[in-house]
Amino acid sequence: MRVLIRGLARPMLKLIGQDDRGAIGVLVAILIGSGVLLGLGAMVVDVGQIYSERAQLQNGADAGALAVAKSCASGTCTPSVATQYADANSATGTAAANLVCGSGGSLGACPPSTGAITDCPPAPAGVDYVDVHTSTLMPDGSTLLPPVFGRAIVGNQNYNGTTVYACAQAEWGPPSAASGLAVTMSSCEWNQATNDGTELAQPPPYPPNTAPSPSIDRVLELNNMSNPGCPNMGGAVDEFAWTDDPGNDCQTGVISGTYDDAGTDGIPSACESVFEAAQANHTVVFLPVYVCDPSATGEGTTYTLEGFAAFVITGYHFSGFSASDWLDPSNNCTGSDECINGYFTQALSTTPGPIGGTDLGADVVQLTG
Repeated sequence: MRVLIRGLARPMLKLIGQDDRGAIGVLVAILIGSGVLLGLGAMVVDVGQIYSERAQLQNGADAGALAVAKSCASGTCTPSVATQYADANSATGTAAANLVCGSGGSLGACPPSTGAITDCPPAPAGVDYVDVHTSTLMPDGSTLLPPVFGRAIVGNQNYNGTTVYACAQAEWGPPSAASGLAVTMSSCEWNQATNDGTELAQPPPYPPNTAPSPSIDRVLELNNMSNPGCPNMGGAVDEFAWTDDPGNDCQTGVISGTYDDAGTDGIPSACESVFEAAQANHTVVFLPVYVCDPSATGEGTTYTLEGFAAFVITGYHFSGFSASDWLDPSNNCTGSDECINGYFTQALSTTPGPIGGTDLGADVVQLTG
């Protein structure tokens, strides 16, 4: 073929050098007749279609893995949601979620990774995870992506298409570092409020979740160290304290496992709009909880992170800034008391962070492969 084209091209090029009228058309006709352009077209169109299918299946696997991981982190693993996301990300409206496996809930164990580019990575150690495997599924039930021009190539008439595969892995668990509300409390206080983590309310919205009982509502008072269940540890604030807010957005970043006390009373101005929106909309906030440490000295303390708690603010009372407790108004603080009312729950944090912390109600979900 190469010799034929070379033999035909040389005189054509000579003709072009003298008069190019009609020469290109003749050359294109020769390339079409010899099958060269058809073969290139088949390769470009069909291979491009495979790459597009692969991208759609990968998007479906990613979305499905995150959805299943979120359901598992919420307490009920739902593998079937993977199929919904696989279908939704397919141009044809159908795709197969042919294997959903992992370490959580009703998920079955995953087979060993093959190491192929279309397979998930090996199972992570010590972390809950889910793998979602997707593959081609046409609306007519075929598992083959049909070719566009592939059959037109000589010797390829029996080619019926190919099955494309993808896989995604997601993990979930409590973060060991993240950003939280610029409010902290001791792990002793959290243990007492939640009966060591056994009494956590369902998170909003209500409905569809069941609204918490007023009995679960807590009052956290600034600088209150009189709680007999949480003894005063060297002067440290037991119920809650404000933490450093370098971004002036009522957020504290905990990266290295420690964070600092802000050494202030009252409510910081940056926190007013955050508290107002969270209380009015019944949204979950995430706050760092520190390790009970007898050497802590209160103002100016550097706290050591125990974990992140999920908390719903039901009310608050500060000088010139207050909102009535919507869950249990009898818990409203009065006078000079500075209080945050609310309850603890189990919820997913939208702030990313490495997984591996102590479980105090806050979880993160992330793709890992």
